Amino acid sequence: MANQQNPNGSSNRGFAAMDPERQRQIASAGGKAAHLKGSAHEFSSAEAREAGRKGGLNSHGKNNTNNANSTSSTNTGSTPR
Repeated sequence: MANQQNPNGSSNRGFAAMDPERQRQIASAGGKAAHLKGSAHEFSSAEAREAGRKGGLNSHGKNNTNNANSTSSTNTGSTPR
């Protein structure tokens, strides 16, 4: 059976088609259930720090790790310094 389409092009089915408040309720219930079951992951401060570092590298570019400490000298010649 084909999905029925709304005039705006989105499907009538699935989590993304739900009301945002209903999505929050379902996600909240899932998180609470995972904690009660003991299967929810809780980040330590070291894990959170590492995740933030990796996110920064991905969003700002891996080649820019030392740019904050570098000076603004230009090297336009082909000979290495």
